[in-house]
Amino acid sequence: MTGPKTCSYWLDTAPPFTGGADGGLDSRTDIAIIGAGFTGLSAALALSQQGASVTVLEADSAIGAASGRNGGHCNNGLAHDYAALSAKLGRDRAGAYYRAHVAAVDTVERLARENDIDCDFRRPGRLKLAAKPEHFEKLARAYDVLRAEIDTDVELVAPGRIGDEIGSAAFHGGLIQTTSAQLHVGKFGVGMAHAAAQAGARIHEHTPAVDILRRPGGGWRVVTPRGEIVADQVLIATGGGGTGGALRSLQWFRRRIVSVGSFIIVTQPLDPALLDRLFPRRRNYVTSKNIGNYFRTTTDNRLVFGGRARFAVSNPLSDLKSGRILEATLGQTFPELAGTRIDYCWGGMVDLTADRLPRAGQHDGLYYSMGYSGHGVQMATYMGERMAEVMMGRPQANPWADLDWPSIPGHLGKPWFLPLVGAYYRVQDILH
Repeated sequence: MTGPKTCSYWLDTAPPFTGGADGGLDSRTDIAIIGAGFTGLSAALALSQQGASVTVLEADSAIGAASGRNGGHCNNGLAHDYAALSAKLGRDRAGAYYRAHVAAVDTVERLARENDIDCDFRRPGRLKLAAKPEHFEKLARAYDVLRAEIDTDVELVAPGRIGDEIGSAAFHGGLIQTTSAQLHVGKFGVGMAHAAAQAGARIHEHTPAVDILRRPGGGWRVVTPRGEIVADQVLIATGGGGTGGALRSLQWFRRRIVSVGSFIIVTQPLDPALLDRLFPRRRNYVTSKNIGNYFRTTTDNRLVFGGRARFAVSNPLSDLKSGRILEATLGQTFPELAGTRIDYCWGGMVDLTADRLPRAGQHDGLYYSMGYSGHGVQMATYMGERMAEVMMGRPQANPWADLDWPSIPGHLGKPWFLPLVGAYYRVQDILH
């Protein structure tokens, strides 16, 4: 008996990207973009449409990292309790950040429509599930503040009604953000890559940037194993997982980003009647624990079930260990799925900032956008467009421009403290 495929379901079931640049690098370009994930591709598309010459340098394959290895959720809302963020930063700033996430989901939908990308985009809403009775009380308070201040597209599901939403006895009510979406991220990413290439961007896969050097006369010299290219501007569109190696100029970013593994399993195709019983609305689901889970169904009737599982980096051994934990959690949460065959198991790196807010702007002449903290499908796509505007002379397009970004004390790029963080959150989940 063979085990699950150790690759992303989204990448395995997406069409191939066939629009990569042929031949060597051009000698110069207006803009070099480091990374062909959603940030880089969205920026490349927007900049090319505005007449700039754009070269995208990707160390692996297009969308082969975080953009193609996530849970396929495209959710409205922040990675925070809105009321707490509003109390900390003020209602105006918190509201602006919340609205940026709402606009990000709209951006994904618009780009898929404008570029005829068939990526199974739909808006079933996201249901945050209370893992404990006291968690529902917190969700109820969040609902009241959201409705009053920022978002009327939310619904509260009382504990007595949760059976209408999900076929599990593990939950005690929930909060729905009704306009949240889901999509096949592999198909969307390949579609974005083709759209950017058709607009004129030259996308070089398997071409890592190994150094970025300032030119005395202005602009940049980007060094790759396949040659060098001179660029007037450079956009860093990778996360913490993509800023290592010989990219010495990016150590500043590495000290401000913590990359932590997130892991996913995908079941065999399931009986639609079973899915109707367990997930009647086919929403995006996320649980309220610190070390919780996220899950959704697919168009071919599988369940995509993910979570932190272990506070560890993603590698083949770590992915399989985490997959076994997820499989056990799946059976505990949905007893009818215990023993279900698992067809896919993989991991990826989530880039977190200390306050879990994205960062974008310019450092030492380099433009950047990163640190989406688990909301990258929509925010990376959105911020690619926003940074294209910034680079074309409209700095007010950046919603995160007013945030400072101090380094994380003791963090030099390797997250040695992840086991300690994991132990802390496990204790918090037990106590609260």
